[in-house]
Amino acid sequence: MSLSDIDRSLLDRCLARKPRSWEDLVDRFLGLVIHVINHTAQSRSIRLAPEDCDDMAAEVFLAIIKNDFSVLRRFRGDSSLATYLTVVARRIVVRELLGRKSASSLGEMADNADKEALSQAHTFETRLDDREEVERLLEILNVSEAEVVRLYHLEGKSYREINERTGIPENSIGPTLTRAREKMRREGADSALN
Repeated sequence: MSLSDIDRSLLDRCLARKPRSWEDLVDRFLGLVIHVINHTAQSRSIRLAPEDCDDMAAEVFLAIIKNDFSVLRRFRGDSSLATYLTVVARRIVVRELLGRKSASSLGEMADNADKEALSQAHTFETRLDDREEVERLLEILNVSEAEVVRLYHLEGKSYREINERTGIPENSIGPTLTRAREKMRREGADSALN
């Protein structure tokens, strides 16, 4: 899907700093950003309080305006603006969730003097954010597991959409994701130790 005329106009207005352009962009994409935040947290089994969701939405929009709208200036128009902002938002949300998870885990683990395990887990989670590492880890999965992981985590598809695309029953997708994540986690941990 390419850039629509409405989004092209909105993008041009924002970059030219026209009156109300930023408010229009936020109004247009706030729902999308909230959806990405909730979906990303849910896929990682993290429960967010409403204020955490608001904070993350603010972080996403702050990242967009940072350095004179550099995120928007990098947009080449090869996809829809919504698709581009989904990818941007997901990266920011994953980074925020990992930061929060690491901070809370660090406090608990300090009592147990187990900082090494936290470091290895954090390294693995950080590497999972790297597309090349994800692709490498997908190679250890069987074809159907890799396709389910790719559709769910990289493309943000729902169980129903995955079912329609692959023919795998909806009630089998969750267990397939769990098995695949465990294989990837083991492989990532083994790689981190080598």
